[in-house]
Amino acid sequence: MEHFYLSLLLLFVSFVSLSLFFLFYKHRSPFTLPNLPPGTTGYPVIGESLEFLSTGWKGHPEKFIFDRMLRYSSELFKTSILGEPAVIFCGAACNKFLFSNENKLVTAWWPESVNKVFPTSLQTSSKEESRKMRKLLPQFLKPEALQRYVGIMDTIAQKHFASFWDNNTDVTVYPLAKRYTFLLACRLFMSVEDVHHVAKFADPFNLLASGIISVPIDLPGTPFNKAIKAATTIRKELLKIIRRRKVDLAEGKASPTQDILSHMLLTCSENGEFMNELDIADKILGLLIGGHDTASAACTFIVKYLAELPHVYDRVYHEQMEIAKSKSPGELLNWDDINMMKYSWNVAREVMRIAPPLQGGFREAINDFIFNGFSIPKGWKLYWSANSTHKNPNYFPEPEKFDPSRFEGKGPAPYTFVPFGGGPRMCPGKEYARLEILIFMHNLVKRFKWEKLIPDEKIVVDPLPMPAKDLPIRLYPHKA
Repeated sequence: MEHFYLSLLLLFVSFVSLSLFFLFYKHRSPFTLPNLPPGTTGYPVIGESLEFLSTGWKGHPEKFIFDRMLRYSSELFKTSILGEPAVIFCGAACNKFLFSNENKLVTAWWPESVNKVFPTSLQTSSKEESRKMRKLLPQFLKPEALQRYVGIMDTIAQKHFASFWDNNTDVTVYPLAKRYTFLLACRLFMSVEDVHHVAKFADPFNLLASGIISVPIDLPGTPFNKAIKAATTIRKELLKIIRRRKVDLAEGKASPTQDILSHMLLTCSENGEFMNELDIADKILGLLIGGHDTASAACTFIVKYLAELPHVYDRVYHEQMEIAKSKSPGELLNWDDINMMKYSWNVAREVMRIAPPLQGGFREAINDFIFNGFSIPKGWKLYWSANSTHKNPNYFPEPEKFDPSRFEGKGPAPYTFVPFGGGPRMCPGKEYARLEILIFMHNLVKRFKWEKLIPDEKIVVDPLPMPAKDLPIRLYPHKA
């Protein structure tokens, strides 16, 4: 349905813009500036947005990038996407440049759809919002804190598998992976663990996650409209939790350090100001998205590749069972166990290389600058692509081959493996994601082998990679 709305929007915009193009566009086009990177800008106004998005819908998001790398430049080329003049940066050297110049030459940029879903983000700059969050998060995402999460995550994982996987012949993986990561996020960020309470968030949250980066057509029935309504619903629930927590903190029923929510409520700025409730609700909402969608996609593709590659499954199973056999009855996983899962993590990283949950990211040029001899104008959008290195044979020989050994020893060259971004804006939840993925793998493989019910199931990217039919599988429990 979203593809229909996009086609409708593009058709309308094309009709209007083409009527005005010859009168105005050439006189004010940013693409006529001197010494720009090579490339084409596509149609007036809509540019190459349809090609950029449709290659993902067809399951090959790298095609847009690699076609133009061959045609124009292996490092950078200009285009126009999402209504913005843009330069696509490709390769390790380009990644290094962008990641190293955060808040110097470039800054974060999000499509307008994100700002409309998160209204408090319009009150301050993206740079200021990022600085606030990175000041709040380290206490809860540093290794010492993460060590405390392992047992909690394992408990939640065991309950999840007992409730939704055990005693079932067939399951559909993607919605179950989302349920698992969402339960973890609610428990660790807000201390909400009642499954019935969490269920109030689940359906609207899925609508929000699927529509937040979508065609910004705010008409009834569109994914964007559903995302805005879902965000409003979730925000109301979050405000109830925030107000309840305020009372509990005042009465000593909650700990100031128990989770990120308490920390946000009790932390003030340099000016002595506390965040307002709506600001906290939006930040928690953003954390729930960040701690949920990408990890659930990674878990889903781990299941896919372990089904397709029995020799890889066998090595993961052997590693995880060595850990399981070392535990006494009822004993939970701990930090040392996680650090023993070296091959399993190499498998997970190879999954994220082939199917990166984060396809890339946008930046905006703060000032005019020169890169590789080309002019990059202030205000232009810059896009780095994970696939430009992940699927490039110069960095990963036989890039379509699944080979966890790529991550042994020193592993990939710097700035070539970037599923979590890089530089100051590298995903702060990288280690959190490692824990939830490995704990998912442990609880899965020690229970089951499985097979895909749709052997040639198509993969789509919109905006995250996902199996078109949510990856149904048949489970074969291990004999006790």
